Amino acid sequence: MDSRSALTVSIGVLGGLAVAFTTDVVTVPIWVVFLAWGSFVFVGGGVSGWVRSVSSNIVGVIIATASLFAAHLLGGSLAATAVAVGVGSALMVQASWVPLLSTTPAVVIGFASTVSTVAGRGHDVTVTTISHPGLVAACACIVGATFGIAAEYLAGAMTSKAVRNTIVNSAEGSPA
Repeated sequence: MDSRSALTVSIGVLGGLAVAFTTDVVTVPIWVVFLAWGSFVFVGGGVSGWVRSVSSNIVGVIIATASLFAAHLLGGSLAATAVAVGVGSALMVQASWVPLLSTTPAVVIGFASTVSTVAGRGHDVTVTTISHPGLVAACACIVGATFGIAAEYLAGAMTSKAVRNTIVNSAEGSPA
């Protein structure tokens, strides 16, 4: 099977399984799982992409949680939230100085995933249970990257040897 068809089947099957998994097994927001899956692909895939994506996403989760908690401590007004989120946004860009976190959009995905989990789940960052939006978002980011690498491996297993060799040989002659 050609690589595009294999990836199509792989993502289609695993996308459906992700919905069922996050509904019945690990109840995390499916939108965060899909965002983290996209983050995994964006940073390059493979094992190193999994590590980079999860690390970046979790740093974004931590920055968002700290920003929202700071806004809470400052009274929770619109102005306090705007300032806290502004500082958090600046920190996301500064995190890119760390080579592992150099893909700022992956950090932003973690931040946005946390904020959307607060809004979607109705729990704020002062919750001290397993329902804490930062914990929920971090778990969903790990699940998403894991589905991403699983889709990559499954597509690779469905790709014919001749196509895999063609891909490897064409990559060897490219300047990238």
